[in-house]
Amino acid sequence: MSSFIIEGGHRLKGEIFPQGAKNEALQVICATLLTEEEVVIENIPDILDVNNLIALLKDMGVEVHKLNPDTYSFKASAIDLEFTKTEDYMKKIAALRGSIMIIGPLLARFGKASVPKPGGDKIGRRRLDTHFNGIMKLGAELIFDEKKQLFSLSANNLRGQYILLEEASVTGTANLLMAAVFAEGETIIYNAACEPYVEQLSKMLVRMGAKIEGIGSNRLTVKGVTKLGGCRHKLLPDMIEIGSFIGMAAMTASEITIKNSSIENLGIIPESFRRLGITVQQQGDDLYIPPQEHYTIESFIDGSILTIADAPWPGLTPDLLSVMLVVATKAEGCVLIHQKMFESRLFFVDKLIDMGAQIILCDPHRATVIGLGNRFRLRGMTMTSPDIRAGISLLIAAMSAKGTSTIHNIDQIDRGYQNIDIRLNRLGAKIERR
Repeated sequence: MSSFIIEGGHRLKGEIFPQGAKNEALQVICATLLTEEEVVIENIPDILDVNNLIALLKDMGVEVHKLNPDTYSFKASAIDLEFTKTEDYMKKIAALRGSIMIIGPLLARFGKASVPKPGGDKIGRRRLDTHFNGIMKLGAELIFDEKKQLFSLSANNLRGQYILLEEASVTGTANLLMAAVFAEGETIIYNAACEPYVEQLSKMLVRMGAKIEGIGSNRLTVKGVTKLGGCRHKLLPDMIEIGSFIGMAAMTASEITIKNSSIENLGIIPESFRRLGITVQQQGDDLYIPPQEHYTIESFIDGSILTIADAPWPGLTPDLLSVMLVVATKAEGCVLIHQKMFESRLFFVDKLIDMGAQIILCDPHRATVIGLGNRFRLRGMTMTSPDIRAGISLLIAAMSAKGTSTIHNIDQIDRGYQNIDIRLNRLGAKIERR
């Protein structure tokens, strides 16, 4: 188990380029299974979750070639369906949360798919009902082997239907969208997730030959086709990494420019940080964060304490609430962080409390942060990363803390952030990997 040793108190300065979007990469790489022709994807991040998915597709028989450091070609012309029945396949797919999106393409193209309960972050229950209920409405049959904890889906002929999703699940929408492209007739997906990454997947499928209307909205209409071809696709920059860099700059009073941020696809992320008092300036398609010795949390217009909560897009992504919670510890004022979607994601705050932060964990979903500004400074300590987003938040806290901190289990951070220690050290951080 690798660790980071962080010497706190160093300011960052310079420019940094965000990696390609992890969540988009997982979707579009799974979509390459829908065609036997070559698909080229650019701006793929070099992170564990994405690399593990690419390795899994190779094991399934997909021809994968690395064209340059961030560009790969995929050709799924000879899929080994027998491999999907092996214990090796089950072990690998169970360890990767994003692998659930293999179901839609495999079922659409080959009429069958099997997946065990997927793994990923330890952040509470993440139900699969939205995936399976939608796909079953298209005509698939689901069998669950309780002993093996294995879901098996089969369908001789998928047929288009009107489907109202019970929740605007991003991966659920992506899975259903990929299954529906080959369904006979018309499929309407209502209450669909409309994140930029689902929009990107939809545009990629259209370039492959799919017929999709309503892209970017919560109502997608898909008219089934019989075949898809190849295409070239470029990933957006990762909005979660961009938000993480904003938080790092604020906590360390640093001056950084986040280059090529695709600001039009960031939604309310910059404004949410501004509500915490952080100056975020737009310069073309870059975000400039000037050095700030202090920042003050806004109140609501009626004077009540600010609440920052996650919500389906265009609301605030839940993946940034952990970062915003850490950032608030150094602010002047109070804020209630309300994590609605995952009941275990705030449990890492006990580590911040041990570092000296003033936080009240109200329940599994809510935490009140009492920011003391420059009247206090976090102190370094030894801790363990429980998941990707908590891990980067603890790294931010350690970078601003007095003294040296150690973070164990940094494989969790590596799952979502590419060479984060190397990139931050270039800006002036002191992070050692052991």
